[in-house]
Amino acid sequence: MVEVDRVYQTVLALANKEQRGYITPQEFNLFANQANKEIFEQYFYDINQAARTPGNDTVFADVDDMLEEKLQIFESADGTATVAAYQSGGNPLIKNLPNYIYRVHRVELNQVNCEIQNTSDFNDSRISGPLLAPSDSRPIANIRNNSLRVVGSGDALVNATGIFYFRKPHKVNWTYVVVNKQAMFDNSSNTQNFELHPSEETNLVHKILMLAGVSSKQQDIMAAGQGMDMVTKQQQIKS
Repeated sequence: MVEVDRVYQTVLALANKEQRGYITPQEFNLFANQANKEIFEQYFYDINQAARTPGNDTVFADVDDMLEEKLQIFESADGTATVAAYQSGGNPLIKNLPNYIYRVHRVELNQVNCEIQNTSDFNDSRISGPLLAPSDSRPIANIRNNSLRVVGSGDALVNATGIFYFRKPHKVNWTYVVVNKQAMFDNSSNTQNFELHPSEETNLVHKILMLAGVSSKQQDIMAAGQGMDMVTKQQQIKS
């Protein structure tokens, strides 16, 4: 977890240096959530890039371990009752994935892993011969247009009994009260800190500064964020 107030105060201190500008709470919350989203989505891009680079098993293992630590914060699962309650369209056995799910990485049918197939392979598997046909011991699943289909024995659509996924980060919110025309942090029940790994605090500050600079068209603020971001990336590469 990264405390939202500490990030905001750091951003303000850097943006206000030499009277460069002020970032309102509303602006900060907007920029903070955009930065939060960018960093989170970058994890999956980095995993794919590392896996595709040939001849770097050691590097991939290091990247994989680091990203696994950062992503496990967002890993969750829904069981039989929850999955059965997912909304569906015309067919009650074709389930629409809830908005809180970002990416599904495992689907189970009675504690057996389903092979998650693309739409073409999924449809072909359903009409294949008995040796390749799906079964309760070799179930298959498909996600198309954010809708989940699972097939077991007898080519029958069934409800998954478990879905393992990465959920989306909660929306960040810096809450405040106005005292003498100044916004003061109010650590209320509506406050939402960043859920990202603590190591992302500096990255968040850099990205928010860049977004603030673009919004206000102040090149110095944007350049400050870009400069610190480049330094951080160079340090990460060397390490």
